[in-house]
Amino acid sequence: MLKRNMERARSALIGLGTTVLSVPAAANLPDAPEPEGGYEEGNWIDLMQGYLFEGGTVLATVVSMAGFVWVSWTGLTKFNEARQGKAEWGEVGLLGIAGGVLLLVIAFLLQQALAIIGG
Repeated sequence: MLKRNMERARSALIGLGTTVLSVPAAANLPDAPEPEGGYEEGNWIDLMQGYLFEGGTVLATVVSMAGFVWVSWTGLTKFNEARQGKAEWGEVGLLGIAGGVLLLVIAFLLQQALAIIGG
């Protein structure tokens, strides 16, 4: 019983010491960067619009990267099938052209969407 209480007291002291020592370290954290496209001080709506626009930019980048990875993976798969004789080489070329057009359309649509969101 005494041993268990001593362990609890020791754990509590370690936790308290860790908390006290970590408070000064947290005081030196940098401020969050402000979004591009200025805003007036205290205008929270414009500030949130800026953060949403930057979030939309990141999301558009992720969608574009996912499309690129998908087209690349499909192209490599079709290329491997053509090497093994399971597909025609014309299918590889057609997939390359269609994939390139698809990536251009995705990039164009995301650029237009960001232009609308950005105002």
